[in-house]
Amino acid sequence: MHTGSCLCGAIAFTVSAPLKGPDACHCGQCRKQSGHYWASTDVKRSDLAITGEEHVRWYQSSPKVRRGFCGTCGSFLFWDPPHRDSMAVAMGAFDAPTDTHLHVHIFTAHKGDYYDIADGLPQE
Repeated sequence: MHTGSCLCGAIAFTVSAPLKGPDACHCGQCRKQSGHYWASTDVKRSDLAITGEEHVRWYQSSPKVRRGFCGTCGSFLFWDPPHRDSMAVAMGAFDAPTDTHLHVHIFTAHKGDYYDIADGLPQE
């Protein structure tokens, strides 16, 4: 069981399955919303329980995806494609330990020009 929350604690969540290796998304939307690249792991909806769901605010960032954040403290927590059976959960919101390691960088063609990716992981 893995637990996590937003910064203020208004939203908490539990994941009842082992976490998949997270990816780091360097797309422009993730960078603008998070302030840098965004690391997340995909979690099956059936394995995710959210408390304080009334505090989640959703932003429809594209026709196929909405992004969930805390309406109180602003923590960016979820990347939700409603047509899939899973959603991405922010790695930074999990309580340690997560027992995972970053496994891939995605949308690297859109990364910021102020940093290099030098960890040797695959880049897509």
